[in-house]
Amino acid sequence: MIVRFGYVAMSMEVQDASPSKTMTMTSFRKLSDRDAAIRKLERIAEGNLHNTLRLLKHNHAHDIRVYRFSSKLIPLSTHEDLQDWDPFAALHGAFGEVGQYVRDHGMRVSFHPDHFTVLSTPRPEVLRNSVRDLKHHVAMLKAMGLNATAKNNIHIGGAYKDKPSAADRFKEHVAMLDREIQERLTLENDDKTFTAAETLEVCRATGLPMVLDLHHQWVNNDGEQPWELWPGIQETWAGELAQKDADPNHPLPPKIHVSSPKSESDPRSHADLVDPGPLLAFLRRIAGSTPAIDVMIEAKRKDAALFDLMNRLANYESEGVRMLDGASIEISG
Repeated sequence: MIVRFGYVAMSMEVQDASPSKTMTMTSFRKLSDRDAAIRKLERIAEGNLHNTLRLLKHNHAHDIRVYRFSSKLIPLSTHEDLQDWDPFAALHGAFGEVGQYVRDHGMRVSFHPDHFTVLSTPRPEVLRNSVRDLKHHVAMLKAMGLNATAKNNIHIGGAYKDKPSAADRFKEHVAMLDREIQERLTLENDDKTFTAAETLEVCRATGLPMVLDLHHQWVNNDGEQPWELWPGIQETWAGELAQKDADPNHPLPPKIHVSSPKSESDPRSHADLVDPGPLLAFLRRIAGSTPAIDVMIEAKRKDAALFDLMNRLANYESEGVRMLDGASIEISG
């Protein structure tokens, strides 16, 4: 089984390369010239995209092919008071350059829209804002020229004191989404509400691929082990082969998230680094039935945590782990 590792948005190694610089609405409103204020937003966004490209080049230098973009590339892009602003014309070149680099180097990229994107909500205004946010994320991926293998990963959302009803609302709201939003969605289990088993049931009903978060599953489960759910989770990715713009010779592997608990007293928070033991226990269990898998590291130390994990995995080379390059390994099944 080939295992590729990636990280989320920010680098601890590349200096002054934040892809998430922003402006508050309060600061925007203080500028008397609205057109000038919008130009300032566009300059900030262009800087974020420039830094994103710097990070992608850093990733390529270290063999990292899995990466999650910051959702904050364009400040205030979905704010109610700026719905008449279309930033994509001004940012066409910057988005295009990022997308070209991704395609040229065979990278797998994604977004993870913020926690306020909730499709299980019973409130129409929250649903409206959630759909607007998903459309914005799709627009960014399309501006990069990336096909539907570039995904937006979300959670089911809140239970609102009735988990079955919330799950049913989620299914109904997903069915109402435009096709171009649906085909880019993946669904992840969370650490408090919807377990991996419950999320898998929703994925089967909606046709969405499931991203298994191992940390969430460890702290929110009904006694099942994650590898017991894996055959069903892996099946949710089978539909990716049928996508019209997918490469049949390079199908999109399933993806999981990994992080380690910060402490025994705070098991849900993420530690700085990743303990390889529990991760390897899972990967070894599924290696015989899984040709390839991508692992998104959600540790606090970002790419530094990835480099630390690779160094620690090298100690397992006598135990069926083979180092392939700076960010991928092979595990014998």
